[in-house]
Amino acid sequence: MRRTLCVAVAMLASLAGVLVPAGPAQAGGILAGKVVGIDPGHNGRNYTSPSFLAKQVWNGRAWEDCDTTGTQTRGGYTEHAFNWAVANYLAQKLRAAGATVVWTRSSDTGLGPCVDQRARLLNHGHANISIDIHADGGPTTGRGFAILLPVADGPNNGVIKSSVRFGGYLRSRMIGMAGMPVSTYDGTNGLAYRRDLAGLNLTTEPKVLIECGNMRNSTDAKLLGSKAWQLKAADAMASAIVKMLVG
Repeated sequence: MRRTLCVAVAMLASLAGVLVPAGPAQAGGILAGKVVGIDPGHNGRNYTSPSFLAKQVWNGRAWEDCDTTGTQTRGGYTEHAFNWAVANYLAQKLRAAGATVVWTRSSDTGLGPCVDQRARLLNHGHANISIDIHADGGPTTGRGFAILLPVADGPNNGVIKSSVRFGGYLRSRMIGMAGMPVSTYDGTNGLAYRRDLAGLNLTTEPKVLIECGNMRNSTDAKLLGSKAWQLKAADAMASAIVKMLVG
């Protein structure tokens, strides 16, 4: 069944202009039979097409830009590269635990897809739970991670409580396992409810968006650029997902 699902998701994405990588799950793991959606924000060639990024898409409440290029550290380490690295570390851990992983993009060298399409890919991939991975471009004096949570708007009505629960698990693990403080400038105690994001507005499975840290802050930037810390962040995400799906 998992192989059939992987093929179906890849076909769906191919029709939409996106190839979704779906590696094999390890048989018999704690997450066997579970499907996890991963959305690494942005993409490596988004900067090449301002007109594509400016295309308007419906986010469930309003029209918004298709996507953006994302931010970067002062040293030039890009958010899209960070998102892609952490997403791959997370996927490896989830597959080792038996999960099938569905994605919104196949590499860090492409364009798009738009934010509404990303939500649909994970929804149609029958994800049991999904996570949008980002890093922020906040004020240089601000530090820490923020977990963005959905607000009921119709499509996501049935997953608000479960998304909030997921956010709570992820918050505790980012503090305890990754050692990143909660944001000093976004949300309250590391949690922020957002009405303006297609990925959260359109989701039909429990989902959060995590801003893993502030790329414009020098202390956070050192952590975000470290493979060792990226692995810790992936561990924290994987632990929260296991807690949600298995208990």
